[in-house]
Amino acid sequence: MSEGFTPESLGAKVPLVAGEHARLHRGVLGLLDIAAATMANIGPAMSFFFGFGFLALTAGVASPLTILAAGVAILFLANTLSEFTKVMPSTGGFITFVGKTFGPRTGVTTALLTGTGYIAAMASVVAIAGGFFQILLQNYNVRGLENVPWFVWTLVFLAFAAFMMIRGISVSTRIAGFFFAFEMLVLVVVSIVALVKFHAHINAAPFNPHNITNGFRGLAEGFPLAVYLFIGWENSAALAEETNDPRRNVPRAVFTSTLIMLVSYLLFAYSTVVGFAGNVTKLSGNLIPFITVAKGVVGAAAFFAFLAGMTSTLGALIAGTNSQARLVFNAGREGLLPGFIGHVHAKRRTPVKALMVFLGGTILIIVVWGLGHLLGGHGASAGMNAVNFFAESSTFGTILVLVVYGLSNLALPFYYRRHHPDRFNAFRHGVLPALGVLTILVPLYYLAKPGQLAPYSWFPWAALVVIVLAVIYAFFLVARDPAVGDRIGSIVADE
Repeated sequence: MSEGFTPESLGAKVPLVAGEHARLHRGVLGLLDIAAATMANIGPAMSFFFGFGFLALTAGVASPLTILAAGVAILFLANTLSEFTKVMPSTGGFITFVGKTFGPRTGVTTALLTGTGYIAAMASVVAIAGGFFQILLQNYNVRGLENVPWFVWTLVFLAFAAFMMIRGISVSTRIAGFFFAFEMLVLVVVSIVALVKFHAHINAAPFNPHNITNGFRGLAEGFPLAVYLFIGWENSAALAEETNDPRRNVPRAVFTSTLIMLVSYLLFAYSTVVGFAGNVTKLSGNLIPFITVAKGVVGAAAFFAFLAGMTSTLGALIAGTNSQARLVFNAGREGLLPGFIGHVHAKRRTPVKALMVFLGGTILIIVVWGLGHLLGGHGASAGMNAVNFFAESSTFGTILVLVVYGLSNLALPFYYRRHHPDRFNAFRHGVLPALGVLTILVPLYYLAKPGQLAPYSWFPWAALVVIVLAVIYAFFLVARDPAVGDRIGSIVADE
């Protein structure tokens, strides 16, 4: 171990934590800002475009019910996040909540799991930004550009997103919100027009549980991906420090965003099933079913659907990185991760170093993934196209994120019993988080069950390695710096 590796080098100095130079730009965002950023992070066009075909394959014509089940599960998690935020709004989000409940070792472990999981999940968004643009160029035969590798476009869009995020949270959040508004307008209009044009195929079959292929098994197999459609719902919690009245606005944004996305996804799913006349074989065999439906409506609708996919990926990239990098930033300024991550730009009050570490991590994952496919003999065409990478990287990241969700649900009743016994409510702080834990176990099982094809069969073992290394790091850090427990949650967003 080097001489320079000390608690201080990890950000253990209390003045760093307490000093104003370590604070973000407080109170600059309102309810509408963080709600829009949350829904932009979810990226409904991007997520639905590449996810619904598989949901239809697993659950059949009643695949919208998979989305409904996932939405209900997310609402259980939303309750946990909201209840924590009401009494302890923090940029650290789940990391702070778990650490304050179960102690510093668990908090440090959660910080590493959260950072790794979100970086892997965001790597899928970074990749698909370039990949989807390549699909758009190839679809419209743009000469001279259609053969440019998707990774080149990924770097271009990543540079644009990084520039916007460094400029400041207000600017980048509003840009992400604008992108989201455009994609939602296109998706809703195309869905409604599709229902009008293909009204002869409208029926209640997509919402009849008897039409789920293979019953509960079909529902459960698609459940992990349906949950992933909502990943980003927790965005607003990490923006608490920059939000006015976070104890009130963050919970409102969480529930409002989740409900809007749930209703929207059900509309998109139903219109897609209707657009394919209930033919699940054709729907599930289509790369982007919604765009095929848009083409069936009118050619111009398909073009706008492509644009919605692009604005969706860019909005998700900006909004997602903004919030998720702040979790890493907060862990750095509280000493759970290396302290240099916990610094803010003196003028713009943005966590520039955390943003660069976060985005650098996404690029590293893409590069390592590419080398893995090449060395494994699969080649770029077979394995490292952006769509395949999107599915693989998001799956691995989701496993770690689900573990964090589970820990947060477990923490809620213990935290309220210990710190706010007078406010403890058996239903909100006991029953609902317990249901949240149960709903998390279903996608975790199907993501980790044996018998899957490579590389999906490797992901549970890779996640286990990450967990073990995180625990080892946590024990080492707390042994070297026992005061780290006092710093977890020491910066309350509105204090």
